[in-house]
Amino acid sequence: MNHSRIDLSEFEIKQLARRFETRGVEEILEWAVARFSPSLAMTSNFGAEGVVVMDHLARVAPETPIIYLETGFQFPQTDELKERLRARYGLNIITHRAELSVEEQNRIHGERLYERDPDLCCRIRKIEPLAAALKGYDAWVAALRRDQSPTRANIGVVEWNARHNLVKINPLATWTRRRVWDYIVTNDLPYSPLYDDGYASIGCVPCTRRVMAGQHERSGRWDGEKKLECGIHL
Repeated sequence: MNHSRIDLSEFEIKQLARRFETRGVEEILEWAVARFSPSLAMTSNFGAEGVVVMDHLARVAPETPIIYLETGFQFPQTDELKERLRARYGLNIITHRAELSVEEQNRIHGERLYERDPDLCCRIRKIEPLAAALKGYDAWVAALRRDQSPTRANIGVVEWNARHNLVKINPLATWTRRRVWDYIVTNDLPYSPLYDDGYASIGCVPCTRRVMAGQHERSGRWDGEKKLECGIHL
């Protein structure tokens, strides 16, 4: 394992994952900030889980950069929530965009690429911009849960991310969807109104639909495709 500027071995990362498996979000974030700041960043599309992590992070280190990938296809409610959170917590939100505008992408690859080749669209609008955004950081906080999908079932609270060559911290790894929403309601946190309109996981407009009763929460993403991830996390 090549850790670049990071002096943690694979064994140490596994030890940290075990150590923090049962710890609270704030304790995990306090360790991450003490260990990695100022080379620590969070990524978020301002979903419910991200709001929970930001509520904790604002108490620990509100200056931590929060990377937002503006794809050009996001819901207006996502951008509205972003500004509400910035105002509420004084967050350091940094917006990153793809090298190609939507119009340039349409000209080069044809319109509605997200329907014809969703993997390529995600690569252009999310994966490549995130790779550029994370350069220079040693650790990355994400708001993933193990029960969100089979692809996330084995994430560690602390793990090594080989794609970006940094440590990834998932402080909500052990949380359930119910626990996330209990926290939001109990603490009166802002959240996207799309959740009240039948959406369970919110991404880009063309690739997100409402979820029917009994369906898995990420079943509304890339409807009809054998795809559960855009590729930025796994």
